[in-house]
Amino acid sequence: MLDKFFKITENKSTLKTEIVAGITTFMTMVYILAVNPGILSAAGMDKDAVFTATALSAVIATLVMALVAKLPFALAPGMGLNAFFAFTVVLGMGYSWEFALTAVFLEGIIFILLTAFNIRELIVNSIPLNLKHAVSVGIGLFIAFIGLKGTGLIVDNPATLVSLGSMKEPAVLVGLAGVLIIGVLLTKKIKGAILIGILASTILGLFVGVTIVPEDFTLVSLPPSIEPIFFKFDFSQIFTIDMLIVLFTFLFVDMFDTVGTLVGVSSKSGMLDKDGKVPRVKQALFADSIGTFVGAILGTSTVTTYVESAAGVAEGGKTGMTALTVAIMFALSLFFAPLFMIIPAAATAPALIIVGLFMISPIMKIDLTDYTEAIPAFFTIIMMPLTYSIAEGIVFGMLSYVLLKLLTGRFKEIKPIMIIIAILFIIKFFV
Repeated sequence: MLDKFFKITENKSTLKTEIVAGITTFMTMVYILAVNPGILSAAGMDKDAVFTATALSAVIATLVMALVAKLPFALAPGMGLNAFFAFTVVLGMGYSWEFALTAVFLEGIIFILLTAFNIRELIVNSIPLNLKHAVSVGIGLFIAFIGLKGTGLIVDNPATLVSLGSMKEPAVLVGLAGVLIIGVLLTKKIKGAILIGILASTILGLFVGVTIVPEDFTLVSLPPSIEPIFFKFDFSQIFTIDMLIVLFTFLFVDMFDTVGTLVGVSSKSGMLDKDGKVPRVKQALFADSIGTFVGAILGTSTVTTYVESAAGVAEGGKTGMTALTVAIMFALSLFFAPLFMIIPAAATAPALIIVGLFMISPIMKIDLTDYTEAIPAFFTIIMMPLTYSIAEGIVFGMLSYVLLKLLTGRFKEIKPIMIIIAILFIIKFFV
């Protein structure tokens, strides 16, 4: 039944491969269950309640992706967007978390409407094929950078922005050992190499103090109540300029993070059709729209498609069965939270580094002889890791593409929607 519904055999995959891919994706993004409550609690929200809201919103959004879009992508409250929610809107601008949650709720409604009227699909399909390949490469460098940072191999430096961390740190050694383990397993063509690498690194971390098991560790626990944050909105200031600014920022970052992830991972996995379009993209965009809408009601920040989905795709995930597995894992995590919480960043980081390698292969498909194509592609690739944002990489790539085509008299190659998007990007920068 599952094979027929998800067309697993037709997509040249197996049920085992899809399940392993889903578990791998989950293992690389399970950190959000610990990180999101920590960030949103800084805004005054109940930390335990946010944990439950985070897991539930991930389950609902990923189920939509699995059962409606039937694509191997997972969703959860987005990193960066949660920080903007807590540290900019609440702590910086001085608004209540209820105000910020209302902005997320409105964003979800707007996204549902934009998706229903095919506006978001139009944006995805307007991105030139070379830029779609570049997005995959840029995401590869970006998530590899996240992985290197997660191990402590790369650290911040006030003089040079980044520099090499201490090679004596146990987390660095665990991370590097994980990369080697995955590398050996991949070379020997062992299925589930990335997942095995995560588990092996977690176990290794026990011996050097990187994997911490709390004294009060219990395997099973009931999920905390979401009552303190459920349906807590403040509609008294929805027509203010500040609400407009906050709403626009949420919309902009989430739209192009999701678009970038869908395009980049689809490009890498060979899912783009002959016209360079993402299959069932409208249904995929509905998943994060509904996730954001429901997530706000439950009490969490914007839900988006996770770039860590690339880890599952790298393991062979090709259908919605991968996403269904992720959704089931998030549902189980509500009751096994203590177990998942002991997996350290140093154990998931090697997976991100290796997936970064996988993601850069589409660079061979980019036309580097035509500078009106090569320069935008390069901007897309380099700006993602350096700005720590998929969205900003797309902004620089698309803006430079439009400007170079216009200035060289090749305006016929520009789709009208790209002109509109470029104008909006310029307004974002200078207004």
